[in-house]
Amino acid sequence: MATTDVLERHYPGRRAQLKRDILLAALACFNEHGLEPTTIEMVRLRCNTSVGNLYHHFGNKEGLVAALFFCALEDQARLREDYLARAKTAREGVAALVHSYVDWVTQEPELARFQYGARAAVAQGPQGDELARLNRERYQAMLAWFAEPGRQIDEVRHWPAELVPSLLIGQAENYCRAWLSGRVQAEPARYREHLAHAVWSALTGPAPARRLKA
Repeated sequence: MATTDVLERHYPGRRAQLKRDILLAALACFNEHGLEPTTIEMVRLRCNTSVGNLYHHFGNKEGLVAALFFCALEDQARLREDYLARAKTAREGVAALVHSYVDWVTQEPELARFQYGARAAVAQGPQGDELARLNRERYQAMLAWFAEPGRQIDEVRHWPAELVPSLLIGQAENYCRAWLSGRVQAEPARYREHLAHAVWSALTGPAPARRLKA
């Protein structure tokens, strides 16, 4: 099971086995019942442990949600950095970002489904500042990569900075959500080249002229 590998990377070793078991049970409950309806008791029954163990390791249900969410976020980042490390040009960098996104969702559909549903809850919860910090660092690292000689995309200078992340990932995210909801059948990785080409065309095409106010 791919999710087991993700949790093993985040919580390695035999001593962390109970944590991994709890998180796997929580993931199944969250995806089956939803974040709000899921209770600590449901998770406890699913992984056959005590309430005390759950509270000891994760504090409360919000702690479980955050732990799973950051696990997924870290694993996504690991794959993205691996793909970017092999990219040389700006176009290869754009492809690396898109490919890593759709490949991760294809490989980890249960974590991805949970991540989409939990993002707002984490952003508005006690870990919201941490999530904001990680998002800023991710964006800064991405900008730094494309600032290196030979990697600049001149046309991007004409786009609003806050729009660029949506241009990079927006189309891939839209398709991934449709796949996870069953609205489309083909795995996202099947269209990785189509999506990467679409992003490159959007980034390097002429930016729309600003409409002047009357």
